[in-house]
Amino acid sequence: MADKKKLIIIIGPTGVGKTSSSLSLAKELPVEFINADSMQVYRYMDIGTAKPEPEELSAAPHHLVSIVDPDEDFDAAKFMELGRKAVDDICLRGNIPVVVGGTALYIRALISGIFDAPGKDENLRKKLMEEEIGNLHKRLSEIDPETAVRVNQNDRARIVRALEVYYLTGERLTVHHNKHKFEDAPYDCLRLCLNRDREVLYGLIEKRVDKMMKQGFLCETKDLLEKGYSPQLKSMQSIGYKQLVSHLTGHLALKEAVLQIKRETRRFAKRQLTWFRKEPDIVWIELPEKSCVIIDNIKKFLSINR
Repeated sequence: MADKKKLIIIIGPTGVGKTSSSLSLAKELPVEFINADSMQVYRYMDIGTAKPEPEELSAAPHHLVSIVDPDEDFDAAKFMELGRKAVDDICLRGNIPVVVGGTALYIRALISGIFDAPGKDENLRKKLMEEEIGNLHKRLSEIDPETAVRVNQNDRARIVRALEVYYLTGERLTVHHNKHKFEDAPYDCLRLCLNRDREVLYGLIEKRVDKMMKQGFLCETKDLLEKGYSPQLKSMQSIGYKQLVSHLTGHLALKEAVLQIKRETRRFAKRQLTWFRKEPDIVWIELPEKSCVIIDNIKKFLSINR
């Protein structure tokens, strides 16, 4: 471990308080943050992705925030490439890289690598994208039940990609993952997972959605449509934007859209926690009572092998 770069990772379910907890580190340590939220990489999608406020972004350098347009491709492989470059640059400056976010797949790619996946087949992908999502998930369940369990049944992009990999290679995505074993480990990592009482977390999520609506989430979504971004884009199919697009196109009352956003965000938080609990070597931090131990864990970690 002595020759490996030290990397601090702060994960947790949506709404738990990752931004505020991580920003407190900037008061005591020379940190730079690397965003690991798959939605915060997009420009023009600020309110609905709960990006840090401008004053928060100015508290310390932030990387991989607002770097691509909503219609640009961005995936775990691209995140790994840019994230590892950011880690190298931060370390060259003598600062401490801190990865913050809840997209577990991106974090896994960053610290453990990814298998050599086949490229996209646009014709195959177009054909799959046109099919009913329920049928796609059912087919994935028959072909690769392990992946089907991991992927949300409404996550069209990941379902299509899993099927695409199978049709292009003749092997299930699970087989590829098992072969790779995610053992490309260039960093010495400290992984802290923030958590809260489940009902408290759900309450915070609902309050945050209400705050987003007051901040102009609906106008932000309308502006994206007016800029010409298709409702079928992966970015526009994310929680919140999808429901508000349905409202703006006359398919859903605003009150029902907001209720659905809250419900789907709660479900998403539950799925995140399920994923994190299966990950090894995670230090769990219960908020707010244990928030003071975050900095203690980090300082202890940084003092090893100095």
